[in-house]
Amino acid sequence: MSRNHRLLVKNAKQVVLICNNGEKYLTKNGMTDLSMIENGSVVIGSDGRIKAVGPAEIIRARFSEASFDAVIDAAGMCVLPGLVDAHTHPVWAGDRVHEFAMKLAGATYMELHRAGGGIHHTVEHTRTAAAADLLASLRSRLQRMQRAGTTLVECKSGYGLELHTELKMLEVIDEARRSLPISISSTYCGAHAVPRGRTAAEATEDILRVQLPRLKELMSAGTLQVHNIDVFCERGVFDLQSTRTILQAGKELGLNINFHGDELHPMNSAEMGAELGALAISHLEEVTDEGIAAMAKAKTAAVLLPTTAYILRLPQPRARDMLDAGVIIALGSDFNPNAYCCSMPVVMHLACVNMRMSMTEALAAATVNAAFALGRSDTHGSLEVGKHGDLLILNAPRWEHLIYQLGGHQEVIRYVVIRGNVVYDNDKTLDL
Repeated sequence: MSRNHRLLVKNAKQVVLICNNGEKYLTKNGMTDLSMIENGSVVIGSDGRIKAVGPAEIIRARFSEASFDAVIDAAGMCVLPGLVDAHTHPVWAGDRVHEFAMKLAGATYMELHRAGGGIHHTVEHTRTAAAADLLASLRSRLQRMQRAGTTLVECKSGYGLELHTELKMLEVIDEARRSLPISISSTYCGAHAVPRGRTAAEATEDILRVQLPRLKELMSAGTLQVHNIDVFCERGVFDLQSTRTILQAGKELGLNINFHGDELHPMNSAEMGAELGALAISHLEEVTDEGIAAMAKAKTAAVLLPTTAYILRLPQPRARDMLDAGVIIALGSDFNPNAYCCSMPVVMHLACVNMRMSMTEALAAATVNAAFALGRSDTHGSLEVGKHGDLLILNAPRWEHLIYQLGGHQEVIRYVVIRGNVVYDNDKTLDL
């Protein structure tokens, strides 16, 4: 065994493992009884992977002759896995702050969309933006997420709606993945809306005959990494049959199915997604009982987005019904110009208050289950040997302060660590 290691985090008051038996996800009772060590330590090796986690005295004896590039004494602090944000739209130009005022005055999401606002407004600005400018704004947004504890994030395209801009967005995401420490799962979302001047049938044909074939070429050549395919399955956008056709074509390219469903109207998206073997379905504010049962049986993750329901004043996703049915519940911020939130701690707080999840359920949903929704729970989402050394160190005596303090994560998160490297050292935390 190598004696040279990247990081030792020692003497933490609490180390929250989430799980410790290689579980790929947690459901029901597993989400209420998380694995935890009192007075624990974590060792991260030179390869950025967790080498050991356990009681501080055992780690101290086992590694008594080891050397470490860095040592953090976490006495009085808590250690958690890095958070996972399972749904974001972080590549775009312009903003929609003016639409927030319109929504507060009573305008609905689809009213703005039909009037040429919403997604169409962002598409207009993103199409004309230079890739360098999109990359600069993406880097800033990802760094903000990182400071709030996110160490793995899903990033979608979808503000191009034609080949050139969709590829520009995916290439920008790829460059961010190569140049930033945060891990990224990339999603092609060319079916985010029907482009102006086209029908849904024409847009579907363009995706199937133009966009996906080019995506296949670039992926096969190794010049572009894409992991998931997404469609906005909604009344007035892409219907069930168009969605099915696009998702199936993406699956044949080797992409994970991970799409928007049952948000504004009950579209039977959950039933269809489960039938297709979808890895995850997002939103689900209007999911049916049959859809919930189908997702539980198929082990399709439900990515719930409490920020969206909050901002759009929609019915809250039926988290408790899904949990009771055994659905794998994950959380995402839905960061986008319509729901501008970079903070998974805020998302977890909203999930607890508005969706009636417990704090342990919310943490599991923002760690191992969110990683599962991205096909990454073998490497992320818990503090287990062999997984990436991604963790948060909280200046708090109990881990629950990360959720309890609404918007207080800036004062609670002391360090963010990715692959054993400290990527955020916050010396401005304040004692409770």
